[in-house]
Amino acid sequence: MGGGVVAAGALGTVPLAGELTSSLISRIADRYGLTAAGVLRQWTCRNSPARLDGGGVRADAEIVLNEAGRRVLAELCGAGPTVLARALPAFTVDDPKISKGREAGLAQARWRSAGAVAGEAAFACRLCTARRTGQAVRAVRYLPRWERVCVRHGRWLLDADADQPLEHLDLRGVPEVAAAQRRWSRVARRAGRAGAEGAEVFALAHAVVARWWDEALHWEREEIWPQRLHQVAGGNAGTDLERWRIVGRDAVVFPEVVAVADALLDPAMAELVWTDSGAGRPRPLPADGAFCRRLGERVGRAWLGPLSAVDYGGPLIAWMGAVIRRRRGEGGPPGYDNNPWWVRQEHQPATMAAQLRVLGKERTSPGSGTTWRAAVPAEQRALITGLVNGAQEQLTQLRGAQQGKAVDAARQLLGSLGHAATLIDQAVRETAAGALQAGVALEDLAQWARLPADVLAKALADDRNGRPGDEG
Repeated sequence: MGGGVVAAGALGTVPLAGELTSSLISRIADRYGLTAAGVLRQWTCRNSPARLDGGGVRADAEIVLNEAGRRVLAELCGAGPTVLARALPAFTVDDPKISKGREAGLAQARWRSAGAVAGEAAFACRLCTARRTGQAVRAVRYLPRWERVCVRHGRWLLDADADQPLEHLDLRGVPEVAAAQRRWSRVARRAGRAGAEGAEVFALAHAVVARWWDEALHWEREEIWPQRLHQVAGGNAGTDLERWRIVGRDAVVFPEVVAVADALLDPAMAELVWTDSGAGRPRPLPADGAFCRRLGERVGRAWLGPLSAVDYGGPLIAWMGAVIRRRRGEGGPPGYDNNPWWVRQEHQPATMAAQLRVLGKERTSPGSGTTWRAAVPAEQRALITGLVNGAQEQLTQLRGAQQGKAVDAARQLLGSLGHAATLIDQAVRETAAGALQAGVALEDLAQWARLPADVLAKALADDRNGRPGDEG
């Protein structure tokens, strides 16, 4: 094996179910006492793997092989091609750049991102890896977000694409997270009976709860998530709260994601949406609607209903709108899918990797407040986005509203226009408040908002003082 040449089949390496091909190659290298680069010399690599900002290779960098390359891998690990095809999702993936042409007979490889090959990748539990393969080393597997709990060892398995050192979070102090994963199988079966894919139902529920998570810092009555976050952070997330809120989010909110998915699949809950919408007499969704009130109860927060009911630009209201349109036999707004489980791009939660990149850039920005993202808190930015999206949602619902009885058309038009105007007004105030805090002159803000400076100043002062009856 001198010079990085591996004697084929000299040492067997057991593949893990769902493992990345690149992960198996790294474990083969460990078995032979070589670097991964040494083993990769067995193939002609046509490109380079994706790297982190710090320079290291991303843990979710995947590798696809041509037919000749697959035979080499089978010989190296001592497992037959059938076994590898069953265990490795990327093993049978063809890439035209290496599977065709004059050099197709050579053992070739191409680097890809795991997400572009077979889905989300996460670190495997090292204890389970050691038990199954005899190697207590890092491994990476394709794992959807609803299968991230290692119940045996009480661990949440983290995304492999982020630039951070942790592979898992300790769940032994929060048993409800593992219990939620056990419940998910029942919810997924329920989704199938309802004619939906479990993955899309989970994605919507995750988007709904992740949006709540972004707003939860302002919820004085929220006690469950802070306690869980401190547990998964080793007892105290306060030493680096902003980072822990990114790293710990998906583990901490997982029980609520499963609960929301279960609720959205319940026909009785959809019936509450229909009733809240006025049924045969259309009206804007009320802030005290029965659906949102019941949803809050189902996630253990009876006070949450009114807060979620007025998040007009969020994925929950979008789902409710699709349910209502389906019941009325109406099509969706132009450019929108009327599938209630479809999550619009603007509603998809930012990944841990993306949030950590933003956090890193904000922390290294020269000077305080030099950029909007550095000067305005993430929660306030999310609130502004939600208000703008909410106004847009209200306006898109007016497509085709000018028909039918005059009283019904007027009720729907004025109701939705009034909601949109309220949301826009609040978005103006929140944007001005953020800019003022960042050091922008009040006179400039007033000019851009087309308001007298004294009027804008009074509105911002009223918001700060929490004037009773102030909408927003």
